[in-house]
Amino acid sequence: MLIGLGVRDVVLVEHLDLAFGPGLTALTGETGAGKSIILDALGLATGRRAEAGLVRRAAGQASAAAIFAPGAGHAAWALLEERGLSFAPDEDLVLRRTLSADGRSRAFVNDQPATVAALRDVAALLLEVHGQHETVGLLDAATHRPLLDAFGQLGPETAACAEAWSRSRAAREAALRLGDAASRSAEERAELTLRLAELDRLDPREGEEAELAGERALLGAAEKTVADIAFAADALGAGPLVQRLGQALRALERARDRALAAGGAPGSREVGVIAGAIEATERALSELTEAEAAVDAAAQAFDFEPGRLEKAEERLFALRAMARKLAIPVDALPAARAEMAQRLVAIEGGEEALAAATAEAAKASAAYAAAASALSAARKAVGDRLAAAVEAEFAPLRLEKARFRVAIEPLAQDRAGPSGADRVQFEIATNPGAPFGPLGAIASGGELSRLALALKVALAGRSAGAPVMIFDEVDQGVGGAVADAIGQRLRRLAEQAQVLVVTHSPQIAARADSHWRVIKAGEGAGVRTQVEVLTGAAREEEIARMLSGAEITEAARAAARALMNA
Repeated sequence: MLIGLGVRDVVLVEHLDLAFGPGLTALTGETGAGKSIILDALGLATGRRAEAGLVRRAAGQASAAAIFAPGAGHAAWALLEERGLSFAPDEDLVLRRTLSADGRSRAFVNDQPATVAALRDVAALLLEVHGQHETVGLLDAATHRPLLDAFGQLGPETAACAEAWSRSRAAREAALRLGDAASRSAEERAELTLRLAELDRLDPREGEEAELAGERALLGAAEKTVADIAFAADALGAGPLVQRLGQALRALERARDRALAAGGAPGSREVGVIAGAIEATERALSELTEAEAAVDAAAQAFDFEPGRLEKAEERLFALRAMARKLAIPVDALPAARAEMAQRLVAIEGGEEALAAATAEAAKASAAYAAAASALSAARKAVGDRLAAAVEAEFAPLRLEKARFRVAIEPLAQDRAGPSGADRVQFEIATNPGAPFGPLGAIASGGELSRLALALKVALAGRSAGAPVMIFDEVDQGVGGAVADAIGQRLRRLAEQAQVLVVTHSPQIAARADSHWRVIKAGEGAGVRTQVEVLTGAAREEEIARMLSGAEITEAARAAARALMNA
């Protein structure tokens, strides 16, 4: 709801503060009194195009502030949040703009600097203007589909379509992601298959590099090692050494026997010393035999098969070459082999996931197509009803020759969206046999205002449009019964929304909840536009003036009372 308008130094207005109430407010006054200045000031405040000529002479700057009271949850609050503008939903919303004499302007939302575009976008959610030269909102075909859906109460159908679209888009994006991954995986799979085959053939073992390196070093030194072992074998296996130990052992045994035979006791010192010598000689002979066996074993251990060194070197070089190719340590080859095998399994699983996602995307797309088709069919049926409702208002508004239709055409597949797959546009043909066309291109100024009124009346109670509607001289070129019909319809609209009408018609002014008269006061360069709030007798006198002209008669006053009481 628009609750106030403050105007400073706009054309002939020096200082003006207006307070608006609910229902229908009529602005009347003599031609040239400045009724359009009020609308120009409101346009300045709401971001419409402004020229330096709006600045009052001798003033350096013009300003206008429109004060709105949107309800809680109004879309304007969400837009302010989107634009980064602070607000309190329980407070008023003030749109203000200043215009300097050099044509530069500044915009403010709740006293926060903003762009003129932001001002205009917020105002578009709060205000509609239907006039002789423009119809803000209604000419924008983007508003036609929401208006049609609101008229047909297609909330469930549009919600189902939006939900189906959301699911279809999510499924499509999931399939695309998996498809991209699959494209990358195809190359990766080929690389993994090749590398895994190489690793399978190589069959690396953990710790094999160190083992092979040690074996290679050992084999490289094997020739000298074998020679040293052979020398040791020759030295240990020399016959004289074994013979002398044997001879020494037998000589000691004979010596012990002789000592015992001569009467020596077995435990005597002399016999014990000989026995110790025998034991030591026996140990030496035994150790020598073991040493010979150990040296023989060592010799056998170094009895390598021919070509073993070459095989060890080839294996070691092959492992190190694969490690360089994969840019990893040789010891990491077994783990890399296992990881590659796992990745191949994952890629094969990804192909299954892609197939499932593709099937799901197709299913979701079909569901969206069905929901969009159902919504389209519902819109066509509602479009016929809306056209009939609008045309039913034409005759009383002197548009009896006009025809109205709701054109619904399919959108290109790539332009379909959560709101469906339809392009909706309101079209009119103003004369029999004339082709249909867009509202702004076909209808004249007066026709467009009355058409907007007819459409708004047909949509009354069902449209979630702006709560403030302004009609500028919607009665242009009509009078009598047609003006009365316009007044009735404006009154009906005012039951659903706040309506402001600039009018020359007494039939319309008489139906207003509030009546303002715009006048000029002063002389010469001191002429100023002022606004008077009319009630009671003053209002009756203004309506009588509108009925009779310069000379107000008693008959005109009586007619004015009759209109006001109708």
